[in-house]
Amino acid sequence: MTNRTPPIQRDVESVRSVSQFVAALRKLADSLEQGKPHALQVSGERILVPASASLSIEHERSETEEELEFQMKWPVAASDIGSSEEAA
Repeated sequence: MTNRTPPIQRDVESVRSVSQFVAALRKLADSLEQGKPHALQVSGERILVPASASLSIEHERSETEEELEFQMKWPVAASDIGSSEEAA
């Protein structure tokens, strides 16, 4: 068993073109539908979304803007599951 250091907290936003955003969503949707983990790159860091991630859609509204988030959450340890597999 290896000692893991706690992950560094992070809150980043990666702006994408329409075609990049759509391609990322398609790959993610395919992986989730197949019950497979999915790896993607966000602001220079490889993120592994496990197939067991909790999925939700969040909507926020203020006087000046609206926000819609497709959200995936999982315990930090769960991202180790399947990390040896290279998910598309």
